[in-house]
Amino acid sequence: MKHDELAHLLPAAREQAQLGNEERVKSLLRDRWIDYPRATEALQVLQRLYETPPRDRMPCLLLHGDSNIGKTKITAKFRRAHPNEFDERRGVERCPVVTVQMPPTPDQHRFYSGLLFELGAPHNAAAGLASLERLARDILKTMSPQMLIVDEVHHLLAGTYREQRASLNLLKYLANDLKISMVLVGTRDAVLALQTDPQMVSRYRPFEIPRWRESDNLRRLLAAFEKVLPLRKPSDLSRREIVQYVLELSGGLTGAISTILNDAAELSIRNGDEFIGISHLERVAREHA
Repeated sequence: MKHDELAHLLPAAREQAQLGNEERVKSLLRDRWIDYPRATEALQVLQRLYETPPRDRMPCLLLHGDSNIGKTKITAKFRRAHPNEFDERRGVERCPVVTVQMPPTPDQHRFYSGLLFELGAPHNAAAGLASLERLARDILKTMSPQMLIVDEVHHLLAGTYREQRASLNLLKYLANDLKISMVLVGTRDAVLALQTDPQMVSRYRPFEIPRWRESDNLRRLLAAFEKVLPLRKPSDLSRREIVQYVLELSGGLTGAISTILNDAAELSIRNGDEFIGISHLERVAREHA
């Protein structure tokens, strides 16, 4: 196809659109980043935290929103923007941004073991808590991170009150000991988990990623998706009937919007339509029902 026939796509998507059907369907499975204002604002807030010089009381963030709203994609993009680097002078690898998940239940032993795994540090998972804590602290101080991101922090509520308190104290201890900014990521339950500790409430600035509503920003989001889906004809995804239908199907969740549009694009590629219309979305809705 001529490139001017694919003017509705970004350059990289134009190249993909000229591939065969199976290759294009496979490309839909890849992670992609779509800019939108709230995500951009979140990345800017994270960058300001990252650039904060060490001090006694480091600023911290609670990034929260419904499951599948895109919180983890935001922190993953931030992590990619700050890759590990080798410190020639000290002869060690620096890890500017460390990410770890809170265990399904708030268990300090499992938290430190998971942290050491993310750091690539050999360790005996059966070792005592004190040993794992000491090893994790030593390695973190060597790798000199500027930020620690803890995802799935709403898992705190799965434990007893005593376990919740112990895990919150662990997070406070790490922030104070390492003098780095910490970012906790979770659902709205994460807000409830932190409210049990006044010190956590005062230190962690809440930042919500809300569900989408019908708006110019949502129309721009769908228009941005249209530019990266490898379809050979324009779909006009920003027109009102499609915006309203996608919003209804997705419940306003960014991840669900992405899944719906990918599934509709695959359907359109396979049946030769090469664009997304209401009929494709209706079929996707029936398949998801």
